[in-house]
Amino acid sequence: MDPIIKVRMKNMVVSYKKYGLLTLLLITGCSERLKVIRPLDDIYAGIEFEMPAVLLPEFPDYSVSITEFGAVGDGQTLNTEAFNKAIQKVNEHGGGRVIIPRGIWLTGPIILKSNIDMHAEEGALVIFSKNKDLYPLIESYYEGKKAPRCLSPITVRNLENIAFTGEGIYDGSGEAWRKVVKEKVTDSEWEELVNSGGVVSETGKEWYPSESYLKGERNKALRGGWFSDDLEDYQEARDYYRPVMMSLINSERILLDGPVFQNSPAWCIHPLMCENLTVRNIDVRNPYY
Repeated sequence: MDPIIKVRMKNMVVSYKKYGLLTLLLITGCSERLKVIRPLDDIYAGIEFEMPAVLLPEFPDYSVSITEFGAVGDGQTLNTEAFNKAIQKVNEHGGGRVIIPRGIWLTGPIILKSNIDMHAEEGALVIFSKNKDLYPLIESYYEGKKAPRCLSPITVRNLENIAFTGEGIYDGSGEAWRKVVKEKVTDSEWEELVNSGGVVSETGKEWYPSESYLKGERNKALRGGWFSDDLEDYQEARDYYRPVMMSLINSERILLDGPVFQNSPAWCIHPLMCENLTVRNIDVRNPYY
């Protein structure tokens, strides 16, 4: 019988079983986030097949702050241009770090370029705008198939050497995009949704953020796979094509280390056809419903 191991952390005792290949320790209620970076020798020890080491991105010792390009951390000013100018500047310099300092930074989509480390400092909250006009329909993928989707809040496509570091928070404002089933929320939450606008279904059991979303839900042709190369054919249901919060497509040497990614419009972190992707010490949070 497997032994039961008890671990005391602060005022809590966690019990778990120890298995030969995997020990899973779930720790909650800690005041500080636990960071774990396992030595490379430990990660690759005992593998019974040839596995090349996963490569991490590398960046020159160069950095700029988004405030140098006019960003205002008041939660009201739209900082899309400042973010993109900072990214462009670092990319033209040959790479480095874009610093997002403490503050509340409202922005539209962030489109990365190669050799960029987006470093959100502790206390930085990046909130993506609820204005859907900032996220046009593009050719993308759904479950591996070519499909229309709205532009993601964070886009990494055909790039190399990308990182998201620091202990800041990226919030996708998903409440502006997602439909909600009545039985999954409290009565007060449902009432607040209905009063905020949107559309309630004929059965009264679903809430949709817009008529455009409802058209996509009802129209099987619009809801299916990619049938047309003309994005205009999907515009009437554009809100239905919710974006993944972080779209990582056909890119390599990517590091996600430290931030919180929360409240996504659709899937939160979506890597597709990527190589050398390292994910560690991150939190992903979404509403329970």
